[in-house]
Amino acid sequence: MLAAALAVPVTAGCGAPSKEPEPAGPVAPPTPSADPAAPDDPAARAAALVATLADEDLAGQVLMPFAYGDSATEVSAGSAARNRELAGVDTPAQMVEKYRLGGLILVGFSADDPTAANQVTTNVDNPQQVRGLTDGLHTAAGKLPAGAAPLLIGIDQEYGVVTRITKGVTLLPGALAAGAAGKPELTENAWRAAGAELAAMGVNLDFAPVADVLVGRSAVIGSRSFGGDPQLVGTQVSAAVRGLQAAGVAATLKHFPGHGHTSADSHHELPTLTQKRAVLASEAWGPFRAGVAAGAELVMSAHLDVRAVDPGVAATFSRKLLTDVLRGELGFTGVVVTDGMNMAPAQKYPAGEAAVRALNAGNDLILMPPNVTQAYDGVLAALRDGSLPRERLVAAATRILTLKFRLAATPAPPLTVLGDDAHRAAARALALAAVTVLRGSCAGLAVDGGVRVTTSAGRDRTRELLTGELAAAGVPVVTRGGTVVHLVGYGDGTADLNAEADVTVAMDTPHLLARAASPVLLATYSSSPASMTALAQVLAGREEAKGRLPVEVAGLPATTCKP
Repeated sequence: MLAAALAVPVTAGCGAPSKEPEPAGPVAPPTPSADPAAPDDPAARAAALVATLADEDLAGQVLMPFAYGDSATEVSAGSAARNRELAGVDTPAQMVEKYRLGGLILVGFSADDPTAANQVTTNVDNPQQVRGLTDGLHTAAGKLPAGAAPLLIGIDQEYGVVTRITKGVTLLPGALAAGAAGKPELTENAWRAAGAELAAMGVNLDFAPVADVLVGRSAVIGSRSFGGDPQLVGTQVSAAVRGLQAAGVAATLKHFPGHGHTSADSHHELPTLTQKRAVLASEAWGPFRAGVAAGAELVMSAHLDVRAVDPGVAATFSRKLLTDVLRGELGFTGVVVTDGMNMAPAQKYPAGEAAVRALNAGNDLILMPPNVTQAYDGVLAALRDGSLPRERLVAAATRILTLKFRLAATPAPPLTVLGDDAHRAAARALALAAVTVLRGSCAGLAVDGGVRVTTSAGRDRTRELLTGELAAAGVPVVTRGGTVVHLVGYGDGTADLNAEADVTVAMDTPHLLARAASPVLLATYSSSPASMTALAQVLAGREEAKGRLPVEVAGLPATTCKP
């Protein structure tokens, strides 16, 4: 339940909030033509604007906190109290205005979410609500001295297990499914559709795609990765970047320098990467290099200790990794954003000190500081005492404003694009291409007689979704007997397998299938509606399973189907 629904609303400013008719699309940020005297080039516009800004504006531009509430100006008493703890204000709009923010991240929970540790509230419920929230945030930002550029509004919409907005939108299969499909043109089409829907809701920055290569059994990355082969991952990452940014939404490569090379969870501890530098350069950094070449606007730095480069220092605070490697060797010139600064490794330092250390290392944008006031005041104090060089802060703010002006050039579509036929078709095509047969005959896979779907605990909605799709495909669904199709997903172990299952389906990473006794093993790598539709079509014999394992699973082939 949204925090805003828990108590009596409070409003920003005086008097009751006015109720206006719903606009046809998100509040349009200023476009380059709004100021005839300004140069057309986004970088030139940014440099000209930065030259006019006060220290307070520069400090605010490099901050992207979260806020409590599902509206910019009207929140519950509970949300207002939490905003006062976080930033000394009642509402998200007041936070933008007081701290002259460069951006705000929308946070929220999703099923099977390995990132839940730093999602302490939720701002999102449905597209109409999100659009109203972003409209209000854009309006607040437009009043600021830097208001000629739009506010950056970001979200972790990776699809798969990390998906913040799940209602009323086209849900793509997760990244590992795209890796199994191995068709970058399908990935690009699907992510272009996703980008259009985010833009329609007023979101202009997605913290996706994940560029980590899945080495081993990392639970925190898992199916969020496109696979275990650096070249495959790089191809898929590039396709996702192109799709998102063609729709006017900035893409973010994460988590540099490579979270897939550790099984530890940086939400709770500082993971250590013990691989040699040459191994990281060949295995982990290739997809980031490919994403940079594809034009990705942002790269996210991770809370990772890379012993071969800067031992004992989290990459978040490592100039060697962010300035020397990412910018110097990989040639990245865009915005570097931290991972959440409310995660355990970043809270080694007070919020203000952490923000300054991160900026000095080469980050441009400070994400989710645990205390906005302290982060803002810390940046200002460091600027004034010289511990944060002015040229470093100016460079960061200029990169951020350049990105904003670039994004403003693409008009946002109306909400009517959400879930349209073309978008759903793109998601279905990608999901179908991912379905993989790992045991059993590829030919004649269609089940005979009735099907009974079973699941591990807590997956009733997915089971109901699949049974509905099976029925729609003409497959009888029974409650007793029949061919048993068993679904397993994120977090499941051997105890969640069904020894009686005729078919076991992995809806997350496929490693558990190595211990499944079923005569038929399938992988969809995702439990999205599109993936369940694809699975039903394969089980009904209407479509072939053409996917291939994007990671190695002991004892199982990449597929039993011939190309």
